[in-house]
Amino acid sequence: MSKRLDYNQIAPAGIKALGTVYGYIAQSGLSPVLVDLVYLRVSQINNCAYCLDMHTRDLLKKGQAIDKLALLQAWREAGALFDARERAALAWAESVTRVAETAVPDEAYEAARAVFEERELVDLTIAIGLMNAYNRMAISFRNTPKAVAVG
Repeated sequence: MSKRLDYNQIAPAGIKALGTVYGYIAQSGLSPVLVDLVYLRVSQINNCAYCLDMHTRDLLKKGQAIDKLALLQAWREAGALFDARERAALAWAESVTRVAETAVPDEAYEAARAVFEERELVDLTIAIGLMNAYNRMAISFRNTPKAVAVG
């Protein structure tokens, strides 16, 4: 699969705007590991190879165990491997990412609100939306991971 175009070169101001949102999330007060787990889970749902590679590597650099990363897509069955905030964030990320299917029901909102303060939930939802945008850019224009040989 070959890259269709380099969106970083074609629309640098747009990509910079996304980067500003990324910077906002980084300083939001949400745990960086939590955010990266959400980014990775959203990228799994969307099948974004570029983002899967990047966020897996980021989590490994942050000291996350390989078994936690390997079981992320099956987090509900992973027992105590994920804490309450992580489980709530992952459930919210799945519901928001699949909004056309889920309509983000009241039950999902109430479950997230039981664990996150209002500001945290808004910031988490911004992070989910941002990763969905990044996934769509990378997939649409065939931005492949550096670890994968393109030919």
